[in-house]
Amino acid sequence: MELLEHTRQSLIDYTCAQVATFFPDGKGDMVRTQVSRHIDEALTRLERCINAVRMWTPERFNYLNSSQYCIYLYYLANTIWCNERDPAVPTRLFCLNKALNAIDLFYEIEMPEVFFIGHSVGIVLAKATYGNHLVLYQNSTVGKNHGIAPVIGDGVVMYPNTAIIGRCHVASGTVLAQGTSIINHDTPGDCMAFNGDNGVPTFKPAKRAVLEDIFRLG
Repeated sequence: MELLEHTRQSLIDYTCAQVATFFPDGKGDMVRTQVSRHIDEALTRLERCINAVRMWTPERFNYLNSSQYCIYLYYLANTIWCNERDPAVPTRLFCLNKALNAIDLFYEIEMPEVFFIGHSVGIVLAKATYGNHLVLYQNSTVGKNHGIAPVIGDGVVMYPNTAIIGRCHVASGTVLAQGTSIINHDTPGDCMAFNGDNGVPTFKPAKRAVLEDIFRLG
């Protein structure tokens, strides 16, 4: 994969410089060691994601594309956590991602192999179950209720200002219309979800394949 305006080494330098700027705590050597050790695996995961998104040039990582960089920081933090089981560097990368992109995406969360962030601002994601080809836009929230987290199927789209909270099974192919909240309810899948009366969502059959606009499928 081409690193736009970067080499592997300069991307390591750039990432570590950002961490050091936000967290000038003298831990730079530790950060550099772990970033250098795991960046290749993180970039492989990122490449798979970039190549699946229609609007992005395949095989090219643009560090100035904030959505791509947001996903890069998550994959890097999660990869380091999975391999090292030491929270020190992943926590710094998580906090960096929050500071730069206004997203709360913890490094322990298992995001899918392919997902797309339209605009990261205001996204908050709990430790839930996430299916592949997830789509997230600004101010979308996935959260627990009384300790119970949702289960989200494949190809779920969360348009701006949407929420999935609590004991929910959001079946594959569910598209949440802007401003819709699913709280302690299941969805039938392959549908558009809207707010209904008394907090009970309503569903209509999907009229078009939204995912085909976003991802290179098949």
